Parts: sequence; structure tokens; C-alpha cells
Amino acid sequence: MKTCGHLRILRRLGFGLALAASTCPATPAPAQNVSAQTTKIIDLERAGKFQEALALAQKTLADAEKARGPVHRDVAAASNNLGHVLASLGRDSEAEPLYKRSLAIFEKVVGLDSPNVAPTLNNLAALYQRQDRFSDAEPLFRRALSISERSLGPSHPDTGRSLNNLATLFEKLGRHGDSEPLFRRALAIYEKAGGPENPAVATLLNNLGQVTKMTGRHAEAEPLIRRSLAIREKVLGQDHPDVARSLNNMADLYERQKRYADAEPLYRRALAIRQRAVGPDHPETAISTNNLANLLRLENRVNDALPLLARLIVTGRAQVRVALPVLYDAQRLQLVASGTALDDALNAIQRGAQSSAASAVNKLAVRLAAGNDRLAELVRRDQDLGSEAESLDKSIITAVSKDRARRDPSGEQRARDRISAIAAERARLQKTLAAEFPDYSALSNPLPLTSGEVQSLLSADEAMVLFAIIEKESYVLALTRDGFDWKPISLDAEALSQKIAAFRRGLDIAKASDASGKSGLFDLALANELYAALLSPVAPLIRDKRSLLVVPSGALTALPFHLLVTERPAMAIPDIFDGYRNAAWLLKRHAVSVLPSVASLKALRAFARRDQNIKPMTGFGDPLFDPAQGAGGKRAALKTTSRSVASVAYTEFWRGAGVDRARLAQALAQLPDTADELNAVARDLGAAADDIHLGSDASEATLKRARLSDYAIVYFATHGLVAGDVKGVGEPSLALSIPAQPTELDDGLLTASEVAQLKLNADWVVLSACNTIAGDRPGAEALSGLARSFFYAGARALLVTHWAVDSAAATRLTTSTFARLKADPNIGRAEALRQAMLAYLDDASSPRNAYPAFWGPFALIGEGVSR
Repeated sequence: MKTCGHLRILRRLGFGLALAASTCPATPAPAQNVSAQTTKIIDLERAGKFQEALALAQKTLADAEKARGPVHRDVAAASNNLGHVLASLGRDSEAEPLYKRSLAIFEKVVGLDSPNVAPTLNNLAALYQRQDRFSDAEPLFRRALSISERSLGPSHPDTGRSLNNLATLFEKLGRHGDSEPLFRRALAIYEKAGGPENPAVATLLNNLGQVTKMTGRHAEAEPLIRRSLAIREKVLGQDHPDVARSLNNMADLYERQKRYADAEPLYRRALAIRQRAVGPDHPETAISTNNLANLLRLENRVNDALPLLARLIVTGRAQVRVALPVLYDAQRLQLVASGTALDDALNAIQRGAQSSAASAVNKLAVRLAAGNDRLAELVRRDQDLGSEAESLDKSIITAVSKDRARRDPSGEQRARDRISAIAAERARLQKTLAAEFPDYSALSNPLPLTSGEVQSLLSADEAMVLFAIIEKESYVLALTRDGFDWKPISLDAEALSQKIAAFRRGLDIAKASDASGKSGLFDLALANELYAALLSPVAPLIRDKRSLLVVPSGALTALPFHLLVTERPAMAIPDIFDGYRNAAWLLKRHAVSVLPSVASLKALRAFARRDQNIKPMTGFGDPLFDPAQGAGGKRAALKTTSRSVASVAYTEFWRGAGVDRARLAQALAQLPDTADELNAVARDLGAAADDIHLGSDASEATLKRARLSDYAIVYFATHGLVAGDVKGVGEPSLALSIPAQPTELDDGLLTASEVAQLKLNADWVVLSACNTIAGDRPGAEALSGLARSFFYAGARALLVTHWAVDSAAATRLTTSTFARLKADPNIGRAEALRQAMLAYLDDASSPRNAYPAFWGPFALIGEGVSR
């Protein structure tokens, strides 16, 4: 059979989407058929006939598989094309595996550097971009561009398409200075290759209009978008979905210029086009509906916006940036009952992006709801397999982003084979769970809680506050058992992020010296300003409640709420540390707990521990970091060290391709006071001596071999490493005893991914180490690292730290907390922690006891009350 040495690729430019066809001159009939069908699919999509395109793409793939078998370039092309049509219909979850299959076949059949690989790379990257998975999308876009430039040249239209796609990613990330030159280079390529009225030229003009609009160059943006719209209307027709893109962009420009009367007909026309072309439930239709509803609110036509918003709330596609302002104004104008407005606002917030910690709590809740140990184990197995498949999938995406010299084809194939095996095992598990645990699916995807459901979970002395942080308008919502309120926040997302960063700069214990000057010290006025913005609007409702449950989002996850100041201070930065003692700390009013989500309140409270024969505690502390030192030497270290390694340059721990644990061991100060801490807590709880693991016994091997699910409390007192602290360690970790010969089981660093593999059934996990609230990578949202992993592993509550803690202070605070719980078990964890911090603050034996960096590092995440 004659084979073809070149594959012709049919493509369509437009925000990262491309169609691929496999053909060449004089190819066998099946290949010609794929090419012909691909052309028809493109024509149907251009005409907006997506359902017809879908049917044809499905048939083309089935025919190719029948004629060519599962691994052939025709099958790869047909898989890519079907994925593209599904993505156009908003069915990304179905498109993604088709793109991955296409990519794997193309790489195997035509080679890693073939230009035929680039379209599928672009399509997969564009899908990730739509899902805000920017770190996954960027390397794929870059590889597609590299392949096109190398194989086709810098002026080829395919290179222009790849330039456009990478530029759209930069634009999504707000990197306007990076996106604009790429857009302009791509525009020059397409104007030369396709003429001034090519649809690709229209796409580039629209994209350039977006850049100039976002950078405030409105006069420059308008003619670009107008020209784009004119080309699309002439070439594609008045009702094409791409026309809606230009209309939407122009309307947004007018909205920014407060030309609302000019914007409205454009938004309405874009919405009508999308409703006809892709249907009322498509994501792009929802975008147009949100845009129109928001404009109507800006025009003070809230009553007209409400029907649009109602449809979006029912389908779960209401954008928080639109829903909350409309609902707030509607209840203020008495167009909607206040309770209904609040429920709809809660719905929109909860359906928004869920944090990884909240997702972990929900997975825990599903296991606890299983009803018996066998079902719980099956659920955990299914969840673990899902996590493994996700991790393997990420490894493959990382691999296909690399150039040929850095690829490992056999390793990639092993990962694909394992993913297939996981899929088969999960299918069997799902059948068992469907039969024996029919609520599994519903519990895995819980409906948003209503205000009434939240209120029923609160005690008379509790209040919950949650935040919706939006680019321009943010809100605080407060609920008690018998009341609710919500108000706008005076700070936008960017201002809030900057103020929280400044707030945290004053919590560096290294600067806490009377001789250091005032410039780096904690700013009480800023703490009061944040209180005034975040909590003061709802203070009348929550002021008298002893327990405050906070559901933060975004930058607020890094804010220690108990350090807010409720009254204007006499001095922003006192002249002496004693001046901090009498500040009106929020802690003096409330015991504060942090919840990862609204739904986690129900998840953590609905399934209280029922085990009667549980052991009280197991603990790991005072690890032996340098095996060469044995039990002496550095173990006599001072007790004033910080539980971090911040005093040493992290790059010094790097050797070759991994962490130099010998160098790291020398840098980690021993923490003998953590043995005192653990032993004191163990005495208060009545824990057995052999459940406390110290020195060389505080190791990963000991931890992983222990039956951790037998313990109510799992306690770590050691150094914490934040993601990015040590080169080669890409996730947060706890430092345990470093073995003389590291193994896969025990290398001395307990990473967040290893924590997620543990099996706990703990009421409380204590992480008495540095910054254990931190995210899973530098710059990530707090709670996404160790906290998320411990919730997934089976913890109902966590005690974590916001910064590098003073070791002696940590010992004092934790032992005091547990001593108070022993004296009165009914006060609850949050109140016990509150009392311990206040006792430290009120201790006048040392001026620095009043400084918040010493007494305020801990936060309680999860269930904080006695139940």
C-alpha cells in the first residue's frame, strides 16, 4: 500500500482552535475521505451548523477506525476534528480525551516534530486555557509555536496561528506587553498570506482591539474592532458566532466608556447570535447573558436584569461579578425578597471556583457518609485512583510540552497504560458503589447550601462570614442562627491583595527587636483599615457572637483574621512593643475558625466521630536532621530558633538533580523543645509513651507504617518547608528525621502529596511548624498545600501557622491550648486557642510577648467548637 510522506493540515484561526485533516496527493481512498469530510466539517462550523458538524465528525471517526484500525493518522485527524466540534459546543470534558488520543497517535505515526502535531497541541492548550489551567496551556502553545517555526518557517500561516494562540494566553494572564507584539506579528503574516479580508485577519484585529482596550487606549481599539466586525460580517455572514465575538468586544469597549446606549444593542445581538448558533446552554451564550445583565444594572435597570440572571442561576452559569451586584441592588430596591436574594447570592458563590481544600473536605465527607468501613474503603480507593490518574495526566501534559531531546516515550506510554488500567478499575468500582451506595454520586457533587441550611448548622453563639472577592466590587455575607446581612466591601481585589501583603510584612519574627526600628513592624492602623473594610459592615449582626466562622477566598486565605483591629489605634506602629498589648484585637472579641467553603460546615458537622475505642494522640517531633550527629551535638540547640530554614540560602541545598539532604540537614536547627511540647500535650491527653515518636523515631518510615486512623489527634512539631523554599522540592513539606540512606519510603521530607496518601480518621491534626497554611506552589492560594492534603487524608480540623513561628512561642501556645482543653473540654478548640493567645499577649514579663508575630501565628481550620 502506498503511504504518504506529508500530511496536509486544514486549520481555522481563532482563539487557539484548529481542525486537522490527514491527506496528501494520491493517497488511498480512506485518507481522501477524511480530507473531504474535514472540509465539510469546517464549512458546517463556519455556517454555525454545529449539530450537523458533530454528526459528520462522529461518523468520520467511526469510518476511519473501521478502515484503518486504532493507530493511524486518519484516526488521529478524525479524533482531533471531533474534539474540536465538541469543544465548539462547550463539551470540553468530551473533547479533551479525543485531543489526547489524537496527539498520542500523531506523535507515534508522524513523529514528535511533525507540523501535523501542532494543531492538536494548540487545540488541547486552548481547552486548558478556557478552564483557566494556564500553567498547563502555556508549554503546549510554546511547543506548537516552536514546531511551526522550525518546520514551516517564521512567516507561515501556521506560525501565525501559533503566535496568536500564545498571545491570547498572555492576554488572559494580563501580560499585555507580551501579547501585543505577538498579535502584531501574526497579523502581518496573515495579511500577507490571506489578504486584508481573511477571517484570520479579523481574529487578529479583534484580539489587538482587546489589548488596546485593556491598556486604556480606547481610541486606538475602536477602529481595530470595527474592522474586525466588518470583515467577519462580510466573509462569514451576519449570524456567525465569530461575529458575536467582535460585537461583544465592541460592546465592552462602549461599556468601559460609559456609552451604555451604544453597548446594549451590540450585547443583545451577540446574545441572539449565540442562542441560535450554539444554543441557550452553551458557555459562550452564558457569557453574553452575563454581560447583558451587568450592563442593564449599570443602566439602573435592575428589574430588566433579573430575568436574565434567574436563568443563569438555574443553569449554574451566573458569574459572581454580575450576580452579586444585581442581587444586592434588587433586594435594596425591594424588587426581590432579601432572603431570596441571599440564597441566590450563596448559590452563585458556591458554584464558583471551588478551592482545592474545599474539594478535599467534600471527599472526606463522602467517605464518612459511606456508612461502613468496607464502603468507605471503596470510596477512598476510587478517590485515590482519580487523584493518581490526574497526576499521571499532568505528567503526560508536561512531557508532551517538551522537545524531542527531553522526551521519554516509554515512560509516557507506561503512564498512558496505567491511566487505562485506572479507568477500567474505576468503572468496576462505580458499578459496586452505584449498587451499594446509591447516594455516592449526589454526595460527590453536593448542591449549594441555602441560607436556612447554613443557619440550622450554627449555634446561638456562632456567626459565619464569607467573602466574594471580585475584580471591581466585592461583598461580605454574614449569617447567624436567626439573622443575616450582606454588604459591599470598599476595596477591590487588587487593593485588597496589596494591603494583605503589607499586613503580613509586619509579622516577620526576625524584625521583632526593639532595636530594629519601626519600618518593618506590624501596622495597627492597616489592621484596623482591613477590619473596617471586611467586617465592620456586618458588625452589628456578628459583634456579640463568641465564635466567628470565616470562609475566605483568594488573597483573604492568607489573612489571619484574629489579628484585625476593631478600633482605630492611637499609633499605627507603637514606639515600644508594650504598645501592641492594648490594641483592640479581633481575638479579644471572637474565637476565630476558618472554613474552606460554606459546604464544609455541613461536611464537617454532619459526620461526628462515632468510634469509642479511639486512641487519644500520636505525635512526631524533635526529629534527628543530621544522622552523623547522633543523639548529641546539635541536639543541644537553643530553644529560640524559628521552625523554618529562612536563615540559609535555599539554593545551597541543591546538588545535581535533587535536594542535597546532607546540606539541608546541616542547615536545619534541632528543635529539642518540640519534645517538651509533645510530651506535655501527651500528658494532658493521656497518650501512651510509645505513641510519641521523637529523635530518629520521628521518621517517615515510622509515620507511614503506623495505623494513623486509630488516633483522634495526629501532631507534628518540626520544621516546615514552603513550596519553593528549597529548589527541587516543588511542594510544601514537613521535615522529619533524615535517614543515613534515603529511600522512596523515607527521604526525610513528608511532602503534601505523600500526606494525601495517608489514611487518617482524626478530629484534629496539629502542624506546629513554619507557615503550614501556605499553598501548594509559590504564589498559590493558601490552604492548597499541606492543609488540603490533610483534609483529604481524613482530618476534620487543622491547627496551622501563618508564618515562620518562634519555636519557644509555638511550644508555649500549643501546650497552653491543650491544657485549657483538659481543664474544660467543652470550650472547644477555637476558644482554647483564643485563650492561649490572649494569655501570651497579656504576659507582661517580656515586652515582645505583646508583639503579634509571637503570640498570633496559629489558625484553626475546620471544626473549632466542641460538639
